[in-house]
Amino acid sequence: MIVADTDVLVDYLRGRRPGAERVELELETRSFGTTAIAAFELRSGARTANQRRAIDTLLDAMTVLSFGPEEARIAADIRLRLEDQGQAIGMADYMIAAVCVANDGVLLTRNRKHFERVAGLKLSVAATA
Repeated sequence: MIVADTDVLVDYLRGRRPGAERVELELETRSFGTTAIAAFELRSGARTANQRRAIDTLLDAMTVLSFGPEEARIAADIRLRLEDQGQAIGMADYMIAAVCVANDGVLLTRNRKHFERVAGLKLSVAATA
């Protein structure tokens, strides 16, 4: 499954090419999702009713993967490993990476700098304009 990071979903919602085009293509598949963490980030960034509706429509068209006990264990392992190396990536990113690892997903993101540090995480780097 391709799992979209928050940044590429924001690109889609804002119509930013070429990343938005990739999301459009992936939405046509049955194997496209995101994480509950990304859903939280999107929803907490919505300032208008139109933005909230657009986000709800997008998330309804995707699988939203949850963050549970196994993902928490994986996220903690990732955090400890990266912080021991002096390469922290941020709480939400630990959690997003863990959901992908736990579900054998491929993370679609523009944030290669952070996520390439995570051992065992499969990446698909979204194009930027």
